[in-house]
Amino acid sequence: MKIKKILSLALAVQILGFNFVSCMGAESDPDAGMDLTGTYNITMWVSEKEGVAEQFRRQIDAFEAANPGIVINAEIEGVAEGDSGSRVVADVASAPDIYCFAQDQLARLVQAAALAVPGKNAQETIRANNDAGSVAAASVGGTIYAYPLTSDNGYYLYYDKSIVKNPESLEDIIADCEKNNVKFRYGLENAWYTASFFFATGCKSEWTMNEDGTFAAVSDNFNSPEGLIAMKGMQKLAKSPCYDSNADIFTNTGAIVTGIWNAETAESHFGENFAVTDLPSFSVDGKDYHLGSFTGNKLMGVKPQSDAKRAAVLSKLAQYLTGEECQNQRYESFQWGPSNLKAQASEAVQSNPSLAALAKQNAYGTPQGQIHGGWWDITRVLGAAAKSAKDESALEAALKNYQSAINGLLKPVTTT
Repeated sequence: MKIKKILSLALAVQILGFNFVSCMGAESDPDAGMDLTGTYNITMWVSEKEGVAEQFRRQIDAFEAANPGIVINAEIEGVAEGDSGSRVVADVASAPDIYCFAQDQLARLVQAAALAVPGKNAQETIRANNDAGSVAAASVGGTIYAYPLTSDNGYYLYYDKSIVKNPESLEDIIADCEKNNVKFRYGLENAWYTASFFFATGCKSEWTMNEDGTFAAVSDNFNSPEGLIAMKGMQKLAKSPCYDSNADIFTNTGAIVTGIWNAETAESHFGENFAVTDLPSFSVDGKDYHLGSFTGNKLMGVKPQSDAKRAAVLSKLAQYLTGEECQNQRYESFQWGPSNLKAQASEAVQSNPSLAALAKQNAYGTPQGQIHGGWWDITRVLGAAAKSAKDESALEAALKNYQSAINGLLKPVTTT
């Protein structure tokens, strides 16, 4: 869906400098003294969720009202954040001026020179006003490349409290779901969720990038005794008749591991038996391991511009749209979890049961840094391997295959 917005606001006031009011309440970042008055035709990609584009349009109206003399004619298109990065990289020249994307796409966008680096003042403002995880998610090599939009891209447990009596134990949840012939939905064949068992046992897969966004090294110990424990824990669920890998539907569901994007659906499905909390622990050889998770963010990027004045306006607009007031508005409308520290501290956000569960789970979370794109396909196979393995040697073989595939990602490519 495209929404075209053409305004006829006259250039009312000529303003020098950047004494404009923004959602973040900070000074603008571009060179002091630059006159930004003018009319700007821009393109934007935002979430495809119903109502999001309309809200961004209203926020642009507010930006104009707060910044007399700047007129924004915005063409806004709904594009899923998980797809936007790939589309931008495929054709940077035709990409929109501003676009929203999931943090795992940052490395590719940096490599493609598809992101304008915010100026020094903007970077300082971003660091001061957003949580550390979101700042790290927007950064490569210590440089911030994007504007934090949310801090809610994690997962935890929704369940039916009339069925699940002890949500702290994976084994008890499985037993209750089997007893009541309902599904325990957990995306174990999706690497984002598969990793939770490995994080529980202390495993890691940490990637090092050069400043140009290329991957230089990896520290990964999934193929280890701790990784084998993770596979054994995962196998408990994967082999259960109650297991279902589809974590986005609720039909016949007693428990489901998902995130804030499914909060309304979860509340509607479970009704008066709705309950939500952090992930459970599993037990192997008499020791308990609390399931980990990825913590993640959505970001807003600005495409590099040849016109310095236009670049300054886009930076100013991105700061506004990712600021406290605008993040509060998106929480109120869509329950998007803020990255802005003041917005996080609001009474409404603090009292949200899903965001409270996310905050509780984040104590066991691993910030989703920049990860090689091939890792996702390699890791997702481990969930299927846990389900099909008939003995411990098969689990060990799956981990060895995983390690070989990871090593292959960093081998230099030779040409003739």
